[in-house]
Amino acid sequence: MREKKFHMPTAYTILFLLLILVAAATWIIPAGSYDYEDGVPVAGTYHTVEQSPQGPGDVLRAAFSGFYDAVDVCVFILMVGGFLGVVMKTGAVDAGVSNIIRLLGGREKWLIPILMVLFGLGGTTYGMWEETMAFYPLLIPVFLAAGYDAVVGISVILLGAGAGVIASTVNPFATGIAAGFAGVSLGEGIVLRLLEWVAFEGAAIWFVMAYAAKVKRNPSKSVVGVGTGRIQVSMEQQVPFTARRKAIMAIFTLTFLIMVYAVVPFDEMGLPLPTLGWWFPELSALFLVGGVVIGLMDRMSEEELTETFVAGCADLLGVAFIIGISRGITVLMNDGAITDTILHWGENALAGAGPVSFTLLVFLLYLPLTILIPSSSGLATLSIPIVAPLGKFAGVGGDLVVTAFQSASGLVNILTPTAAVVMGALALGHVPYDRWLKYVWKLMALFFLLALAFLIAGVLLG
Repeated sequence: MREKKFHMPTAYTILFLLLILVAAATWIIPAGSYDYEDGVPVAGTYHTVEQSPQGPGDVLRAAFSGFYDAVDVCVFILMVGGFLGVVMKTGAVDAGVSNIIRLLGGREKWLIPILMVLFGLGGTTYGMWEETMAFYPLLIPVFLAAGYDAVVGISVILLGAGAGVIASTVNPFATGIAAGFAGVSLGEGIVLRLLEWVAFEGAAIWFVMAYAAKVKRNPSKSVVGVGTGRIQVSMEQQVPFTARRKAIMAIFTLTFLIMVYAVVPFDEMGLPLPTLGWWFPELSALFLVGGVVIGLMDRMSEEELTETFVAGCADLLGVAFIIGISRGITVLMNDGAITDTILHWGENALAGAGPVSFTLLVFLLYLPLTILIPSSSGLATLSIPIVAPLGKFAGVGGDLVVTAFQSASGLVNILTPTAAVVMGALALGHVPYDRWLKYVWKLMALFFLLALAFLIAGVLLG
């Protein structure tokens, strides 16, 4: 009788198990709350409140509440799916990818550092993270067609942007919010964060290029197998890159460039460029319009265009569900009134520590907190008003508290199953979560050590 091998559960099962664990924790962890002023917790005001344990019904409701809470992201994902469905139907992507690989002529590996630096710049300047979801279906086929596996395509985007987010220099959604609550300017500590960005981005590029070269030499070394996933391009089927398809690819590229420009807060970064301030509703409309324009350029009938767009949305429906369920974990913690209690425990753990010990403890505290609250802006709003004042007693500046916070938050969000971007990216590439952990853990260990080294240097040189 053959022994059954263990198979990693799907992303849905992992997230529902986490929901059950969090619900169980609401029966054990005392409920509590801080006093709030303008939505910000006030240090030293923590008090217990009536216990609010969450049962089976609450677990199911939290999954749907999370979906409602993340409906803007989910609709954006569906619109991207519809847009890509129309583009793929035209054959322009297949033709474009074939043309790119042919032009590179064996130099495809240089796409890795170039694209990772671009995504890293987006991550460090404006916290490019959720927006990367639109790029996975675009770039995974390129790397599959070049002879790599889906993990390489995911890594270029996820690790490229992720390394930038870890060392957020002027990211207004993490560094900016945290700096405001810490009472420091965005410029304080920027030199340390710039050095961090160079180190983290360089390490990520080296790691991905080494893995990609290994897979190219010997496909059996892939953690998932070359060509894994439905999104792939066969180089044996040469699709002609006609003038119409070139025009479609131009509109396709322009749509993504507009998206990137529209979400960058140039005003908050001090740059003299018009700020559009778009977010998911506007971006969803952008991809809807882009899909219709491309369908008309390809001379699709109204019925064909509609059916193709809807079918494309359906392809990414599972990703939208994953994002919604992951948001439900935070909903369940808040409903169970344990978020502030966990934060209060951290407040007590930090009291009375010296400068180096305090800084490292802040970093270590944010590792589990980020798993529970993956939103960097939400976590900053909840915790920095409490943690930053404690730093003054330990002789640690607010800028180091901010750096410790963002380093831990960015690090954890590359691998935690509660991060919607991670689970969504893996779902798009059809990469099991356990294979991703097997692949990325060595780089995460290096990132962890680098973060500790930079924080200690920041204290000693501060």
